Amino acid sequence: MITSDRPLVFRPMTIEDLPLIVELERAIYPQPWSEGIFIDELGRHDRVYVVVEAADEIIGFGGLMLIEDDAHVTTLAVRPKARHHGLGTKLMLQLIHAGLERGSRNLTLEVRSTNIGAQRLYEKFDMTVVGIRKHYYRDDDAVIMWVTDIDRPEYAERLREIAVSAEDTA
Repeated sequence: MITSDRPLVFRPMTIEDLPLIVELERAIYPQPWSEGIFIDELGRHDRVYVVVEAADEIIGFGGLMLIEDDAHVTTLAVRPKARHHGLGTKLMLQLIHAGLERGSRNLTLEVRSTNIGAQRLYEKFDMTVVGIRKHYYRDDDAVIMWVTDIDRPEYAERLREIAVSAEDTA
C-alpha cells in the first residue's frame, strides 16, 4: 500500500473521486457524508478538499472550510490499512498550508469526544480544547479544538518541525 518506491501524491479532490470517497466515508464513519454533500462542498469557492494517493489508490482525504480569518477542518480520513504512516499529519499540513495561502489566521475543528487518537493528532498542531458540543454527533459529543495565530513565524517553524517528523515516520 505505502512503499518508498511509490511516492504519495496529494492533489485536489474532484467529482470523479467521489465514488471512492463515499465508499471510504461509509467504511470509516458511523454518519458518513453523502455524495450530494461532497458535490455541494466541491462547488463552493470557500472550501478546499484534497486527496492523498499511493499506487493510484485514494488512501485518504481532508477538507477545509474558510470563513474570514478562520480555517475549519470539516473532515479528515485515512483508510484503516494505511494508518500509522503519518498520513493524517501530512493531510493536516496540506490543509493548513491551503488555509494560510487563502489568508487564514486561525484553525478549528470538532472531533468526537471518544476519538482520542485524532485528538492527539490535532494536539501535535498545538490545537487545544476550548469546549464541548453536546450531542453534536448522534451518538457522541464533539470536542471543539482551536489554534490561533497560525500565520505567525513561530507557527511556520512548528509546521516545519511537524513536516520533518512526519517524513521520519513514513
